[in-house]
Amino acid sequence: MMRITADTGVCVGSGQCVLTEPTVFDQDDDGIVVLLSDHPDDETAARARDAVPLCPSRALSILEE
Repeated sequence: MMRITADTGVCVGSGQCVLTEPTVFDQDDDGIVVLLSDHPDDETAARARDAVPLCPSRALSILEE
């Protein structure tokens, strides 16, 4: 199982994660990433995984559990 983490202190609010998988990622009023699910289901896991390298500030990480 994978777990996604987000470092909100590093996030620059580019929104690439939200564009890639909006069921897992959102943004707050300041544009900072908000995780809607840190353990995405199999259907969304691949797209969530694709979002991680698209993050320009490297605020997203995947941990394999």
